[in-house]
Amino acid sequence: MTKPKAQFVDFDNARYEDQALVMAESEAAGVCPFCPESLGKYHHSPIEWEGSHWVVTKNGWPYVNTRVHLLAILKEHQESVDQLSDAAAAELFTALKWAIKEYQIPGGGLVVRFGDTNYSAGSVNHLHAHIIQPDITAPGYADQPVKVKIGKYKK
Repeated sequence: MTKPKAQFVDFDNARYEDQALVMAESEAAGVCPFCPESLGKYHHSPIEWEGSHWVVTKNGWPYVNTRVHLLAILKEHQESVDQLSDAAAAELFTALKWAIKEYQIPGGGLVVRFGDTNYSAGSVNHLHAHIIQPDITAPGYADQPVKVKIGKYKK
């Protein structure tokens, strides 16, 4: 999908310099980096699972101290949960169930980023979910468990 450039990405929410560079490329092209026609160009991890509405791929910039960090990305450009069809909403949990089985996830979290990135803290303004299993055996985990930011803060 194409839109005014600044609406697809939010540089304030980028966590890494190389992530911001990829976001800048998609912004310059005026495309959403998560839409199907652009995903392969701006996201270099292969698709692990594909349904009618969602794809699942590894996060290119996983959070610190994760054993598994996947992204479930809606195939249609939507920005909010209230735009989802019932079938698409249900399929997100089908994707989650697949990930739990495929990656043998004993426990973790599902974080859905939707709507205004000032509130969601998403770097891409396209409905997506993070499927996360922490690596509780990682050195330093006790001092730095997996942290997920929701909402923008002043730097």
